[in-house]
Amino acid sequence: MNKLNVVLLKLPTLYEILTEIKLDLNFNLINFSENNSDFQNFLIENPDVLVISSDLKGNFKNFISYNKIFKIKNLLQQINVFLSKSNYEIKSNISLGNYIIDLNSRVISKEGLFLKLTEKEIDLLIYLNNSKIESSTVELQKNVWKQTGDLETHTVETHIYRLRKKIADTFKDNNLILNNNNGYKISK
Repeated sequence: MNKLNVVLLKLPTLYEILTEIKLDLNFNLINFSENNSDFQNFLIENPDVLVISSDLKGNFKNFISYNKIFKIKNLLQQINVFLSKSNYEIKSNISLGNYIIDLNSRVISKEGLFLKLTEKEIDLLIYLNNSKIESSTVELQKNVWKQTGDLETHTVETHIYRLRKKIADTFKDNNLILNNNNGYKISK
């Protein structure tokens, strides 16, 4: 998953400090020296960004007012709380065609119907959804099950068969996972 963005606005000293420990941070650090058009355009393109500034007039969606006597440890804790909440929200709403997957509760839903899935079923659906082309059984063994492709096994086919049955029973949909000679894919 991509790192989330944290923007420092008019805080050059804090930016220098955090840049020194950049490798230990679990977010992208971006610095703006002025609340100008570049900054505003960045906010428009990245509406879920966390803005940190000593400017008390911060009228941003996600904002931490930075006090110069703030301890770095406390600031990093606040940032991590924000990032955890954002990450939770992102994982709660993954679109999969007409379906929504909630990774946090491992549920797939559509039109008020819900189906609990296993972690491997979620991994399979997400992998197929992110694939640009069909995925072969060997690719799925390697990338979802983390098995070498030369094993003689029907793990992939069995899981897909069971998952298709669960989806058909709950949603009356036999076409979410499609396959042809090239492999499996999600119908869009």
